[in-house]
Amino acid sequence: MSILRAIRIFAFYLLLGSSALLWCTLSFFIAPFLSFKARYRFINVYWCRCALWLTRVMLGIDVQVKGANNVPETPCVIVSNHQSTWETFFLSAYFQPLSQVLKRELLFVPFFGWAMAMLRPIAIDRDNPKSALKEVASKGDTLLKDGVWVLIFPEGTRVPYGQIGKFTRSGSALAVNAGLPVLPIAHNAGRYWPKEGWNKHRGTIEVVIGAPMYAEGTGPRAIAALNERVQAWNEQAQQAMGALPEQPEIASTPVI
Repeated sequence: MSILRAIRIFAFYLLLGSSALLWCTLSFFIAPFLSFKARYRFINVYWCRCALWLTRVMLGIDVQVKGANNVPETPCVIVSNHQSTWETFFLSAYFQPLSQVLKRELLFVPFFGWAMAMLRPIAIDRDNPKSALKEVASKGDTLLKDGVWVLIFPEGTRVPYGQIGKFTRSGSALAVNAGLPVLPIAHNAGRYWPKEGWNKHRGTIEVVIGAPMYAEGTGPRAIAALNERVQAWNEQAQQAMGALPEQPEIASTPVI
């Protein structure tokens, strides 16, 4: 990595961190007086668009979206692979309002966590998988009924580019129990924004939005079958964009 590139990356993180602190501080005082949808736009959409703009201008990382016509009018469960921080920015701005699963401890971080708490996240205790699954099912169902998109990263954590984690059934179970489809999404963000380290690479991230997938029936078997279809689609989509080999390595991932 050249010195100039290192300086640009450092400047990017400095601007990203400063903007986050400023925006979360403003949100703490302004957002409580807004409706939920307006609050979501104020806290999440505007800042995430700022983060994406900084990513494009400072780092030379752009995005190309395929399959935008597959997005249904009614919010449903979004299931995406997870490789970096970038996709959390992108998906939070692209779908609104949106809720996602996060570690409960994050809500206690001054200003940042307080702002996130106003966005109706699904905060879970990762040390208690059974309780976490119940929280995802209960709160996720309520959010969907209120017209909020629910984002699930079924691998449970960020997985290095070139690998894929085993998909848990939480997203499929939530969709089946709510009588809604899963909207599958695949991307190769980890190629340009690696899981480890500060280095970033110029290029265009490819995001593919698949057609909504419905379960064939109800119950555990229908959930398992839907989950297998969603993971198979994600693998094929990543292989098509060159992000996975024909026989991908399955990374070890948490339960949620």
